[in-house]
Amino acid sequence: MSETAPPVVLTIAGSDSGGGAGIQADLKTFHAFGVFGTSVVTAVTAQNTRAVTAVHPVPVEMVRAQFDALRADLPPVALKTGMLATSELVRVVAEGVAGMGEASYVMDPVMVASSGDRLLEADAESALAEQLLPLATLVTPNLHEARLLAGMDITTVEDARAAAARLLERGVGAVLVKGGHLEGDEAVDVLVHAGGERTWRRPRLATRSTHGTGCTLSAAITASLALGHDLESAVDLGIDFVRRAMGAAPGLGAGHGPLSHFVPARARVPDDRER
Repeated sequence: MSETAPPVVLTIAGSDSGGGAGIQADLKTFHAFGVFGTSVVTAVTAQNTRAVTAVHPVPVEMVRAQFDALRADLPPVALKTGMLATSELVRVVAEGVAGMGEASYVMDPVMVASSGDRLLEADAESALAEQLLPLATLVTPNLHEARLLAGMDITTVEDARAAAARLLERGVGAVLVKGGHLEGDEAVDVLVHAGGERTWRRPRLATRSTHGTGCTLSAAITASLALGHDLESAVDLGIDFVRRAMGAAPGLGAGHGPLSHFVPARARVPDDRER
């Protein structure tokens, strides 16, 4: 790779026919950050802003072949996972992630879509926690996902911190619990890692354009890590990008609409960050 070539990043996720989440959101985000995006498609979905109407998991052999092709010619410096659908796919993805060596790995434990439709079979939840979680540099659960992974109720910011601490004990490098569904006028995200913790607080946006927020955030963090930012700075840049993308949402669809991935990524950490 030449000195001017962009870093290669990888998304391992499902395809969203509506274009707002999954592989499509990840690649749009990678482009906004100036990194070269590659993909391993794990499932094909039929969905729009209102519902997921069909899910077709990609055969395990094809998922493994995608990993092999990228490892041979376009190895990533950072990667992320999203929708994995089944326990069989979780296992082959865990093998593929482990085979990528020292690449930074952001795990977005996608379980349920914004529309409420399940994207991960119930029997795959334990496989996700046991096989992928210990490999992750960072895991980015929302409140529902954090409850399932940590095995506890979460109704306050302190609960979010406690859940994150439990997940650290399971071997993950760091945990970002997304607090968008906590009660109150603020959206609060909590990052906990071995070196300490950090909290982001910002006014809640009144919008229905929330489809793909988790995918976009984890993709932005992955891209930022690939560009050489440290973990806290990468999360900072990701949260900033998602908030501006929500604010500039195009208002498409009759349900939970997509973000605007046309907003520019910022090359440096915002000045108004809160520790």
